[in-house]
Amino acid sequence: MNALLTAIVTWLSFNFGLPAIYDHPTIELLPLTEIIEVRYGSIDSSRRREVVSVYNDTTRSILLPDNWTGETPAELSILVHEMVHHLQNVGGLQYECAASREKAAYAAQEAWLALFGRNLLSEFEIDRMTLVVTTHCTNF
Repeated sequence: MNALLTAIVTWLSFNFGLPAIYDHPTIELLPLTEIIEVRYGSIDSSRRREVVSVYNDTTRSILLPDNWTGETPAELSILVHEMVHHLQNVGGLQYECAASREKAAYAAQEAWLALFGRNLLSEFEIDRMTLVVTTHCTNF
């Protein structure tokens, strides 16, 4: 796993200007219900579809579903997405809001999928409008 994480960091640094920090996160495989609970503080079944994984800034860990194998471009793109958050965190990068932090993560995930002729829409049913809403800061 360390070799894979090193390759992802190098790719992210080269392609997206993220800091090349090789202090890798802990990877935990957990049931999806536990990942949802970490993300939202409770098991909210209405959020089940939108939660795939979580990066925990405090513990510097990536939480992936226990059925994650990393054997497909889509599964690896989830790790790429969370590695962006790890590099943002350990690099001390600042963002206007949590949503704007997602913009870089989704861009990297989309670029990774494109290497294999895939995209966020085909693999995760995430369209452009969803990306705009998900990555836009709101002051409600």
